[in-house]
Amino acid sequence: MIAYLEGKVAEKAGDRVVIAVGGTGYEVLAPVQTVAKLPSVGHPARLFTRLQVRDDAMVLYGFGSSDERSIFDHLIRVSGVGPKVALGVLSVLTPDSLRRAVATGDVDALTLVPGVGKKVAGRIILDLKDRIGLGGDAVPSGPMAEVREALLALGLSAQEARDALGAVVLDGDRPVEELLREALRSVGR
Repeated sequence: MIAYLEGKVAEKAGDRVVIAVGGTGYEVLAPVQTVAKLPSVGHPARLFTRLQVRDDAMVLYGFGSSDERSIFDHLIRVSGVGPKVALGVLSVLTPDSLRRAVATGDVDALTLVPGVGKKVAGRIILDLKDRIGLGGDAVPSGPMAEVREALLALGLSAQEARDALGAVVLDGDRPVEELLREALRSVGR
């Protein structure tokens, strides 16, 4: 198994990149977002990978993080979702966005992915609901859910949002804006 590739970017375009490692160029299919974040040709890069062996080919898939790779692994186990659709999902949604969509049952977010209709989106939600939780914590409700959504919208990761919510003291009927300010003060401490 090839866990990751570390080398220089030799080519990159769309959803494909070639990484030169020790005189060999490895062609890797990757989510569009991942390819876009890679450095320009000639610069060093690292991709976490998953090798898939089929009857007619061996295909190497690459990801910017081990979390992305883990989500890919979960997605390809869903009936009706192959590697191409899984890459499409990760090209449109970040791992945290996908977790949110699955946790809230947001079929519309998943149908933004080319090749994913309502039926497949429903299957993804059903199959992944218990597998790719929001880090094992329950999804907050009420004002704390609004604060969490605001933190995620501001670009915090799910883990950073959980940590910030943990610092908020929930006493009485404080307005959401006040709770959000308190959560933001705790970010980066």
